[in-house]
Amino acid sequence: MLTIKKGDMVKVVAGRDQGKTGRVMSVDRPKNRVLIEHVQMVKRHMRANPTRNVKGGILERESPIHHSNVMLLCPTCGPIRPHAQQLPDGRRVRACRKCGNTLD
Repeated sequence: MLTIKKGDMVKVVAGRDQGKTGRVMSVDRPKNRVLIEHVQMVKRHMRANPTRNVKGGILERESPIHHSNVMLLCPTCGPIRPHAQQLPDGRRVRACRKCGNTLD
């Protein structure tokens, strides 16, 4: 089960950018990958396209990272593994295992 959503703050726990934190820009559920801003930066060679008004050159952009290499950040505890908590009105939300705060 993928517990990471777009807009979450996460910390990279494995790989080249271990220790970096960032906001999730997109989630690819079939491939189990997340795109995090300013993490896993790669150089991309782009050809100029005058019709679309695109300049060519070497651009740096983010590359997707596997969701198992990131952990959700709790505002008070830090990196955590969330669990599902049922609210009194019947909704299920993600909650911190350490402090119990809801993350949604």
